[in-house]
Amino acid sequence: MLPYIVGAIIIIVIVVVLARIIRPKQDPVDSFRRQIDALSPEARRPTIDQVRDAAEDSGETDEDDS
Repeated sequence: MLPYIVGAIIIIVIVVVLARIIRPKQDPVDSFRRQIDALSPEARRPTIDQVRDAAEDSGETDEDDS
């Protein structure tokens, strides 16, 4: 029974290590920007407006202006 448990743990560790190597690290902000950029201008307008309103409410300025 013990060899099966050890084998399962080794397989799980290998899968986790391979998943971390294969999947590139993505910045959540970059991922969000790519998703928004994939939308048409009409579709992304409400989201851009929400982000802009949230930035104004928090006192941030829009330096990127994209």
